[in-house]
Amino acid sequence: MKNRRMKHEGVLHTALTCDDILCNILLRLPPESIPKVIVVSKRWLHLICSSSFRHSYLSRWRVGFNLLGFFVCNSLYLGRPQGGARRPHSEPALPLLSTSRECDDLKFSGILKKLGYFIDSSDGHLLCGRHPKTYFVWNPITKEQYKLPRPRVYFEELCMAFIVEDSPDDDICYRVVRAKCESRFEEINVVTIETFSSKTSTWCYSKLRCSSTISLSPWISGTVIGGVIHWYAAQANVAIYDPDRHEKHIALVKLPGPFDFDAQVLGESSDGCLQYGWSCKAGLQIWVLEKGLDGYSSLFSTSKQSSLSWILRYKLNFKIMWKKNPSLATKCITRSKETEIMAFSPQKSETVFIRSGSLIFLYNFKNHRMEVIQYQGRGSSILSDFSKVVPYYKRAWPQSVLSGDGNGTT
Repeated sequence: MKNRRMKHEGVLHTALTCDDILCNILLRLPPESIPKVIVVSKRWLHLICSSSFRHSYLSRWRVGFNLLGFFVCNSLYLGRPQGGARRPHSEPALPLLSTSRECDDLKFSGILKKLGYFIDSSDGHLLCGRHPKTYFVWNPITKEQYKLPRPRVYFEELCMAFIVEDSPDDDICYRVVRAKCESRFEEINVVTIETFSSKTSTWCYSKLRCSSTISLSPWISGTVIGGVIHWYAAQANVAIYDPDRHEKHIALVKLPGPFDFDAQVLGESSDGCLQYGWSCKAGLQIWVLEKGLDGYSSLFSTSKQSSLSWILRYKLNFKIMWKKNPSLATKCITRSKETEIMAFSPQKSETVFIRSGSLIFLYNFKNHRMEVIQYQGRGSSILSDFSKVVPYYKRAWPQSVLSGDGNGTT
């Protein structure tokens, strides 16, 4: 009996000292277990924080995100034409409303003054710059910035997209897409794009074909869901482009709802679908684009018409919302005029960010409750009608100095 137990312990010890076997075991643990097992030993921490394990784990599990803060993007300056409005020296080019210690450190590091204007973010990485020549990508792990080569093609008006991909290597992989926005009135079914890849360090020029007339909305960053880009387009459409498909095709989908909305947002639902929200003075609605048997692949088919449709998931009246949250209603004197939908939580349908003046709330559709999001920063910077407030998220994943990132465990 004793020999059998010693043999069992020996097998167990051998299994736990083999990285491949331990990795296989840890990959089966749910995301809520990861913060607990990293304190078992330095070896386990190092293994979990490695790029290869993170890549394998994220391909199996959906891991949540941590809200770090909010960036304020002013379209008056981002795509400023010659002779247009100039930013006052007293106003920062990259306003950041911090909700975390990590964002506090970022604000006071001085790096934001070197990056230009905010364009987009993905998993904590920042895409910033000054149209149409200078762009930077900032890495939150190494705390370093990378200046992209100058684009080859000039676009007078454009929209962009930023895709960060999980990689088994230590180096991050990302793509930056610039799309030309046509302002001419003649019918055009081609979208010209230029794509930068960190793997090749070069810009690549190409043209996307659309089955109907298309005109993208300028100066708005695309929403990326599973590597697929979603841009707003004219005539209340959303343009969908998958960079990984061999055929250079861009699809158009009609958005639900009226044309007289005050604000609109795109995002990913809890079940991995494209969701769309719009708001007016009276309230807001959340719609979800249902998937077919092949997902959204039918949208890119040129031989048949897609039969996918939008489904209304949530509807909210602002007056009822304030009545159910009387303690917060007193904070918003001008709420009937300024209350609007601001953004979705990543990979969630039941919560949405709502903005009322300089106040930011998180509303839960299930319990009908609101909470005020406390932030550090100048709330006056988001009062302008041209200001868009964008949540800044980072994947809830531990980091360690043992993995070579130099930032300690978080």
